Amino acid sequence: MEEVLDPGITAWMLTSASLVLLMTPGLALFYGGMVRSKSVLNMMMMSFGAMGVIGVVYVLWGWSMSYGESVGGFFGNPFDQFGLQGTIFDDAGEYVLSGGLPVIVDVGFQATFAIITVALISGAIADRTKFSTWMVFTGIWATLSFFPLAHMVWSGGFLSDSADGLAAMIFGTTDGEATVGPIDFAGGTVVHINAGVAALILVLVIGARKGFGREPMRPHNLPLVMLGAGLLWFGWFGFNAGSAYGADGAAGLAWVNTTTCAAAAILGWLIVEKIRDGEATSLGAASGIVAGLVAVTPAAGDLSPVGAIGLGLVAGALCALAVGLKYKLGYDDSLDVVGVHLVGGLVGTVALGFLATSGGLFYGDGLRLLVVQIAIAAFAILWSAIVTLVIALVLKAVMGWRITEEDEVSGIDALEHGESGYDFGGVGGTRRGSSISTPAMNTVTEGADA
Repeated sequence: MEEVLDPGITAWMLTSASLVLLMTPGLALFYGGMVRSKSVLNMMMMSFGAMGVIGVVYVLWGWSMSYGESVGGFFGNPFDQFGLQGTIFDDAGEYVLSGGLPVIVDVGFQATFAIITVALISGAIADRTKFSTWMVFTGIWATLSFFPLAHMVWSGGFLSDSADGLAAMIFGTTDGEATVGPIDFAGGTVVHINAGVAALILVLVIGARKGFGREPMRPHNLPLVMLGAGLLWFGWFGFNAGSAYGADGAAGLAWVNTTTCAAAAILGWLIVEKIRDGEATSLGAASGIVAGLVAVTPAAGDLSPVGAIGLGLVAGALCALAVGLKYKLGYDDSLDVVGVHLVGGLVGTVALGFLATSGGLFYGDGLRLLVVQIAIAAFAILWSAIVTLVIALVLKAVMGWRITEEDEVSGIDALEHGESGYDFGGVGGTRRGSSISTPAMNTVTEGADA
């Protein structure tokens, strides 16, 4: 039967793609407020830089590696649909459709996932990383880690319900598919575990900031953090509800679960803070929002709203506890990417083995889904860790990751971008040589809170 354009689905997916794209500027605000004032522009530029690089490479080979002809179930052939050939128009000059949706719309939707995933990593290495090395890393890492995992999970690859996949190896097949198929509704493994592991590896390779554990490194602008968290929450409806691929009940369930889990995670995080520290902070509330959103990402379409409450409470509490591990273990995850995204992604992915309304242990379906969820999470960890370690070590040898200690103390914004985030009394702004430079702007200040 000939495919027919569905305007409703198309409109919803265009809207969802736009919402997910908004998440990256929202992340820039969230991360930007969390760093010291002398690093705010660099932190935001790392997110915008990811948009620049991934927005280009996704069109060239990212889509093809994610959804092109499979190579062993691990990645798509990058030349199969290189430059989106064959994905826009058919031989008759009509837009290529899949399920009533123009494929080019899906390209836009999926590209935004790749962008935000790479940008998430940047928060772990704030204040000390060469911008040029980061830009090179973004393209290579997306190519070798994100695109293959997207193919494995979402395009019938090794981590899907394919008869040749990991789940089928564990519990066999039924009617040509894995008897117990893994669940990753919108990116628990592909996005959050993947980015969280990469963040941890980079932190270990690059090393800690000067003064880490000895000097206070407080967020310089908490209102900016809360604004960013709000924009992330708003954009996440495209992330999760959009992954239903239709303006229907499944999207509605994902929307409600997303809201409910994030709300409960705020409470879980603040309860831990109140018991542990005696205070419930705005930073904790903002971080709790993100922790809940991360945890519900793989589960949004497969929970009941009551289950989403339980997931949010647990994720908020565990992530609040996890962010403190960096001080005990000595790794400088600047903005808690490991504590929120790796831990939150693992909580959401594994919790499906208990809470999924179809297949979950709490619904009388045994341990099989739990085993599968743990297995795919473990494989994603292994893949991301190996790929990131190789990339990080090569770039360390070829380009170097660190700015000098002197430049780190004086401020990475001035060094890497020739600018200051704040202009106090006419001092700051842009270095000499900029087309908008004035004599009063030639001295760069790091702002009030260094």
